[in-house]
Amino acid sequence: MLVGIACCVVTFDARADDIVQGVLQLRWGDTPRTHDQRVQVQFEAWLDVGPGLRHRLDVAQARNAAGDLYALSNRRVAVSYATRAKAVSGKAASSSAATPVITAIVAADRVPTRAMAVGTDGRVMASAPMIGSTRWITLMCKFSDVTTEQKPRAYFQSQYGNAPGQLGHYWSEVSYGAITLEGSSAHGWYTLPKPRSSYVAMTDGRQKVDLSRLFADCTAQAEADVDFGGVQGINLMFNAELDGRAWGGGACALLDGSHTCTRATWNPPWSFSNLAPLAHEMGHGYGLPHSDNSDGDDDTYDNPWDLMSDAWRRAVTDLGHGLLPKHLNMYQRERLGWVATGRKRVVTADNHETHEVRLDIASLRGGSGVQMLVLAMPAQPDPYRTAIYVLEARRRQGVYETALAGDAVIIHRIEDGGIARSVDADAPPATLSGNEGSMLKVGEQWSTPDGRHWVQVHSETAEGFVVRVGSRPRAMSAPTPALLRSDAPTQMQLAATKTPSSPPSSATLHRARPSSPRSRGCEAMPRVLRLPAVCALLSR
Repeated sequence: MLVGIACCVVTFDARADDIVQGVLQLRWGDTPRTHDQRVQVQFEAWLDVGPGLRHRLDVAQARNAAGDLYALSNRRVAVSYATRAKAVSGKAASSSAATPVITAIVAADRVPTRAMAVGTDGRVMASAPMIGSTRWITLMCKFSDVTTEQKPRAYFQSQYGNAPGQLGHYWSEVSYGAITLEGSSAHGWYTLPKPRSSYVAMTDGRQKVDLSRLFADCTAQAEADVDFGGVQGINLMFNAELDGRAWGGGACALLDGSHTCTRATWNPPWSFSNLAPLAHEMGHGYGLPHSDNSDGDDDTYDNPWDLMSDAWRRAVTDLGHGLLPKHLNMYQRERLGWVATGRKRVVTADNHETHEVRLDIASLRGGSGVQMLVLAMPAQPDPYRTAIYVLEARRRQGVYETALAGDAVIIHRIEDGGIARSVDADAPPATLSGNEGSMLKVGEQWSTPDGRHWVQVHSETAEGFVVRVGSRPRAMSAPTPALLRSDAPTQMQLAATKTPSSPPSSATLHRARPSSPRSRGCEAMPRVLRLPAVCALLSR
């Protein structure tokens, strides 16, 4: 009977002025990336209250109510609803109907200490650290009307190995040894009780997959063979296409006799044939959202510096495991507690000094230099809305990073509850990141849109770069701060201004953003007077 309840999940309606507790499930649906087609991500939020009861959450309301919604993924939360008047169609404007609206989502489990305080960068790091053994189980399940078994069990078991190019090695390297996949195993193939058409239906002219039913049925088939005790995640592999997407996030079902919620991924053949998309979905299982670039469009898969954006481009190819995953950006690593305190440095928003920082490459394990350099911006009343800029060094080396676009300092702007967007100095920003505008190289300088901070890559070292960071010079004769024009470009259009920090050579001219009339005033000065502080003052 319990198995039947788990398989036949029903929804319930939340009422106004309710507080409902349950496990928050976030699910991202990702398509196979084609280089000539823009695709939109599918994102769902669910509240699992118990066996057979779950409620779909309005994504926009949930994001606004939680602050950092992604930090609460796969955790027990309390969701508060309030009444909001909604006009009724066809009646007088004064007529209204009560509609329950999400007003707050807070953790109802143990809250990590770092989620209780605002950091020196003005933001709250609300996610719980992911440390130690994270055991994943692979279950291979085939639809009752599809007999094909694309890969043997040994293939899936080898994906968890600790050799270079396997998931155990990758997650250990990208986390600096903070997590392992110790004890992970693969099982199957199991035959599902129903044909594919029972799990994938047409809704509003498009295919829609029932992820919860697939999870419940697949795990039920493996119940007799698999010990689910202490499992941290379940990778489901299917022998046919789902709805055109692979999915990652969380799910709940009856495991070892009890209703259990865990991280989960749903993978069609094109996903499990490449470690890059599989690792991408596992990242969603760990609660990581998508990253993006700064072009402002609705395509989130256009930042090839980060696994959690574009897993397909600039990826290393392995004969046995297809495309390999590249590394995560440094902010995503910090979300999961993988960045040591001494490896992060914050330049405060009120900084008035020039600092020289040795920035080690992000893939370096060990070492004593900074790997995450944060430029703080003015704090907002809601710390989740405070924006920061994160600098990291990337180099084409190692098992997973040799196909990157170049060796450079990469900048991400963090905003929108924890979304990282790579900064592009080109105007307008390129559709696809990985261009010269997204790379800050030796001899180049970049400033934040408001001129609060400037960054100069001074030189290259064996382990990264030497970076100088300073503040905009103060004009002592100016009685008031400069005013921003109301018709100025948007924040994303002003993502960066990147210029050579010294007289440009032929190697740097093509990377410099075209100068504005004001910046040409600096170029007209004798070279001996072209100091960063003077040029920054003239560009105000």
